[in-house]
Amino acid sequence: MLPMQLFGSLHPLKVLCLGAHSDDIEIGCSGAVRWLAERASSVTVVWSVLGASDPRRATEAHGSASAWLSGTADFHLDLASFPDGRFPVAYGAIKDHLAGLQRRMEFDVVFTHALSDRHQDHRLVAEMTWQIWRNQLILEYEIPKFDGDLGQPNLYVALSDRIAEAKVTHLMQHFSSQRSRDWFDADTFRALMRLRGIECRAPERQAEAFYARKLVA
Repeated sequence: MLPMQLFGSLHPLKVLCLGAHSDDIEIGCSGAVRWLAERASSVTVVWSVLGASDPRRATEAHGSASAWLSGTADFHLDLASFPDGRFPVAYGAIKDHLAGLQRRMEFDVVFTHALSDRHQDHRLVAEMTWQIWRNQLILEYEIPKFDGDLGQPNLYVALSDRIAEAKVTHLMQHFSSQRSRDWFDADTFRALMRLRGIECRAPERQAEAFYARKLVA
């Protein structure tokens, strides 16, 4: 498969990661963020978790982002406390918050939830991303869940075994609040990366996948 060198000329690189909940970014795109950080001469990451109203989840978000990005990127953590599971009722406040992030920095890449995600919080964040960031590369990531909304992504980031295994280990270490969920386990995360690795013939068999709805050559 012929690779597209999307990030070859962007040094330094400014990246925004948006997640509705404290583990969303880690599940959806943390491998790709680490992949970028290891290739660019300089990477600035704003890691924004919107639904960190639960103190335990906020603590997890802070510890996870710090551990994953420390030493690899200049990062800034943005934690907001919008109500988990009820983002639509806070529509205006969330949009104002995201607009503030848009004014804060001219990002090159925005990672966000997929528009096709059936979780109302995820979907609202994705919709607002496209409303607010009009001239950025937007990559929508996927979250496995009971709803069965995985689709057919069209952009892949092949991951090394080292990054893939670090991602799985990181998720299991930093999100103890989620371990009681029947889908939140190492097998789930490895399986999805392996499936996406098959689809793109990743050299080390694993990948993260994204929806890239607009690409300009």
